[in-house]
Amino acid sequence: MHKKFLLIIVVLLSVILAIAVILNVKKKGASLSGENAKSVAVSSAFLSTKAKELEAKGELLQAKSVYQELINDFANSNEVANWQKKVDDINIRLLFSKIPTPISTFYEIKPGDTLNKIAQEFKTTPELIMKANNISGDKIFPGRKIKVNNVPFSIVVDKSQNILILKANEEIIKTYFVSTGANNSTPVGNFKIVNKLENPIWFKAGAVVPANSPENILGTRWMGFDLAGYGIHGTTDPQSIGRQVTQGCIRMSNADVEELYTIIPIGTEVTVID
Repeated sequence: MHKKFLLIIVVLLSVILAIAVILNVKKKGASLSGENAKSVAVSSAFLSTKAKELEAKGELLQAKSVYQELINDFANSNEVANWQKKVDDINIRLLFSKIPTPISTFYEIKPGDTLNKIAQEFKTTPELIMKANNISGDKIFPGRKIKVNNVPFSIVVDKSQNILILKANEEIIKTYFVSTGANNSTPVGNFKIVNKLENPIWFKAGAVVPANSPENILGTRWMGFDLAGYGIHGTTDPQSIGRQVTQGCIRMSNADVEELYTIIPIGTEVTVID
């Protein structure tokens, strides 16, 4: 009887000890988890500060690299969208500056060159050359070296998210919010930009709506597809951006469409997906 009682006591003590060990492990785990979370927060804050300092000093390529590191290493952070916007903004600033990039080269202007001739040779736009090199007017001088983009751009429009993605090769340069066709009317497929117009006239059911009219839904720019009647354009209704409300075209804010118009040449490939 005495031995049986001692056995029960031993079993109870073993159970109590096991429970104590489990609770201690959980406590340590929680402590480590808290320490890890704190370490992650400190690391991301350090990198974020570093990126901002580099950006402020004009070291845009280095700042972009740090923001991309933040996005890759802290993918679950609430700041990812802000970091991605920073990358997008820096990409555009790089395009519009003389800073050398992996998607550009420098070209020495030759006698007889024109902006249009150089743009056609490199499959870019005169507007982008002017913007990147701070050229006003169309006069250029032999012997001057200018920065030109030498990588083709392409566009992907995702109707399900109402976004337009600008790419250079496979690198995403910028993502824009857009409007697409009501009742899924924007056609899916592969297209090309075949014409570009500033301040386009809108032909509405036989009527002509002039540029700058509040009724001209095309806004300030038009980039037409090789599918008649469809293209990318601006808007007189910026509140509509982000919804499926158009007659089938891709609608952008005027500021965004003017930016895109500067960058992409005729011949740019456009892929529209559901």
